Amino acid sequence: MFCFPSPSLTVKFVNCGRGGLVRFECSNPFDFRIEADGVVYALRPLTLSTLPTVPLVIVARDETNQQQWQTQVRLTPPRTHLVFEIWFPSRQTDSSSIGQLKRMKRDWVIPPINVPENSRGEFPQDLVRIRSDNDKNRSLRYSVTGPGADQPPTGIFIIHPISGELSVMKPLDREHISNFHLRAHAVDLNGNQVESPIDIVINVIDMNDNRPEFIHQIWNGSVPEGSKPGTFVMTVTSVDKDDPKTANGMLRYKIGSQNPESPTSNMFTINNKTGDIITVAAGLDREKVPQYTLIIQATDMEGNPMYGLSNTATAVIRVTDINDNPPEFTAEMFFGEVPENRVNVIVANLTVTDKDQPNTLAWKAVYKITGGDPTGRFSVPTDPTTNEGLVTVVKPIDYEISRTYMLTVVAVNEVSLARGIHSPRQSTATVSIRVIDVNESPYFDPNPKLIKLEEGMLAESTLTTFTAQDPDRFMQQSIRYTRLSDPANWLRIDANTGRITTIAVLDRESPYVKDNMYSATFLASDNGAPPASGTGTLQISLLDINDNAPHVYPQETEMCKKPEPNGINITALDGDLNPNAGPFAFELANRPSDVRRNWTITRLSGDYAQLNLKIGFLESGIYEIPIIITDSGNLPMSNTSYLRVKVCQCDHNGDCTDQQHIIAAGLGTGAIIAILLCIIILLILVLLFVVWMKRRDKERQAKQLLIDPEDDVRDNILKYDEEGGGEEDQDYDLSQLQQPDTIEPDTIKPVGIRRMDERPLHPEPQYPIRSAAPHPGDIGDFINEGLKAADNDPTAPPYDSLLVFDYEGSGSTAGSLSSLNSSSSGGDQDYDYLNDWGPRFRKLADMYGGSDD
Repeated sequence: MFCFPSPSLTVKFVNCGRGGLVRFECSNPFDFRIEADGVVYALRPLTLSTLPTVPLVIVARDETNQQQWQTQVRLTPPRTHLVFEIWFPSRQTDSSSIGQLKRMKRDWVIPPINVPENSRGEFPQDLVRIRSDNDKNRSLRYSVTGPGADQPPTGIFIIHPISGELSVMKPLDREHISNFHLRAHAVDLNGNQVESPIDIVINVIDMNDNRPEFIHQIWNGSVPEGSKPGTFVMTVTSVDKDDPKTANGMLRYKIGSQNPESPTSNMFTINNKTGDIITVAAGLDREKVPQYTLIIQATDMEGNPMYGLSNTATAVIRVTDINDNPPEFTAEMFFGEVPENRVNVIVANLTVTDKDQPNTLAWKAVYKITGGDPTGRFSVPTDPTTNEGLVTVVKPIDYEISRTYMLTVVAVNEVSLARGIHSPRQSTATVSIRVIDVNESPYFDPNPKLIKLEEGMLAESTLTTFTAQDPDRFMQQSIRYTRLSDPANWLRIDANTGRITTIAVLDRESPYVKDNMYSATFLASDNGAPPASGTGTLQISLLDINDNAPHVYPQETEMCKKPEPNGINITALDGDLNPNAGPFAFELANRPSDVRRNWTITRLSGDYAQLNLKIGFLESGIYEIPIIITDSGNLPMSNTSYLRVKVCQCDHNGDCTDQQHIIAAGLGTGAIIAILLCIIILLILVLLFVVWMKRRDKERQAKQLLIDPEDDVRDNILKYDEEGGGEEDQDYDLSQLQQPDTIEPDTIKPVGIRRMDERPLHPEPQYPIRSAAPHPGDIGDFINEGLKAADNDPTAPPYDSLLVFDYEGSGSTAGSLSSLNSSSSGGDQDYDYLNDWGPRFRKLADMYGGSDD
């Protein structure tokens, strides 16, 4: 037995796929009515005293086969409300029931139980009572299973195990769980199932406990200015967690306020169901009101202000710009000036004003020249930053043609004006441009100038007159001509008249002539302030004449001693063009006589011939064969060319084999370069070694002679380049007699003596020149020291011989005197021959020879 708080009951019948029509009947048609959909209605108010005492029997009958089913609904008075009892369906009909009921084959489906959410009543709160007709005979135990009972969330519903009363334990929240599906069980005390479980659905009835919530607190939309009434702007949306199928979740929208209220306070309206905002009045003007702010209110309970809950959001509507304001010039006339022949020059800046939104297509200006410029010499691009029109010269302007220009310029926007808007007079302006005269460069006409001449024209011949024109008609100026480029140095131009003459013979075969064309450039300069100049090119097309004799090609060839075949194909080269070149005539010269005896020449075609060897064998060597070649010019030219034929021993392939061995070795360029680098490095090393040896010898022999200033006898002795005597004295250098103090003390080395009959260890040094200035010293001391060193030398031979002193005396580098010996005073020797050696040795002759005086 279940308890229903509502006065209606829905009985659902499951026909298990039966296609027949099922009709419902109740046992008390006076108090209750059952509809075709199974809903049972009370026909009169029910009170405790009028409640029926017998269960209400519901019968379902199949109209096709008259098969029927039944269930019972029992009404019992609850503590505070009616409690419905739901009996487990009987397995067969009672004999006292309506009509003759048949055995049941289907179960009734229990209608859902509706429980309002957020109930504040006492808990536990009874919902329904479950009864089984078997509890009359034995004790039964009732239980429920499912989410909310023994499954999470547990503890929401409980059932009294004996009475079968199902109760709810706490308030329900539809927004959390909207319905519960439970299953009721009836068992005996032994736990045996007495009845089949029945399904119970508990629906949580929605209450208005949630306010509407906007998806966004601030909504942004836009509408073009000048929009007509009814123009869609935007849609705002609000959601309500309550059941949208009930009034609790049915929302209605309205505009609470509009700011600013211009031009009217009701510029917009909103669809109260969909939230669509549209315009309802004309007069949207971005330049006056760029933005509107609306407060939107959403209310549930279908907008009932008394019972419904409300919430608000802000709608920001931006009025977008359209091109309803044309650009207008700030002045009717603009002025500018430009020098002639200047391009890409800004002449004037045109300024406009536009009330539309800056940096939009409706604000950006486009300038068009509608008059005063038929040749298209000006353009007016737009400055992207300032929106100004830049009047620019795009083609050269000639002062001599037009001194002023009057341009008509129209300013429009990048997009067309809105419908109904027309351009005012202020969108058109006039631009006055004054042209400034400047000194222009003279120009040659035509340029380049082409003339045709035969080559070979002699020097001092007049070719043409090449003059320039001065475009400055209003200036009295003169023009002078000079040669600017003449690669072959053939031409000369008169400075005043421009007459061009030759200073050399014109030759078409010159390397400066390309494709029979020779080009020269000339300069024309005026005397303006500042001077201006222009260039002109003279092109001379040179016609060919027969002025070049042909010559043989190739000039060198090879041939085997026993040629197989023995023919050599040759041709001729001629610097001239046809018909002054080929066909050629080939002929062997008469001299030397053996040419025609050993060779023959045969013409193969107009340009080719074949040289053949008459004899079967020819010695190796180089043969120069004179060949007379004649061209086909109007005045033919002949030339004797020599063909160098190298006759050599050939291998089986016909290649020469008597080449030089080094060529046969086939050294590459890299190998030859490497060999040359090695040789150069070796020579550098040898040179460095020789220089090092030279410096070493100079350091050894750089000794000076110490002379006593009291016994200075050198005032009459000159520098000795050599000293006479025997054969062994001829190679000795007496330049070693130098001033001893000219040598640094730290350079003095021990005495070293070498005999002349010993093999020198190194080349004789070149002694430095002794200063001619007198210096005191004792030449006798260093001689005595040298003699003493020679006497004490254990390696000296046992005979008197010439000694070479590398280091003599204290700082002396002088050589020895062979006429002095170590065992005699020299009195027995004859020194008169010293007089014959010149004035340099007369002092010695006087000292050691002559009389006792």
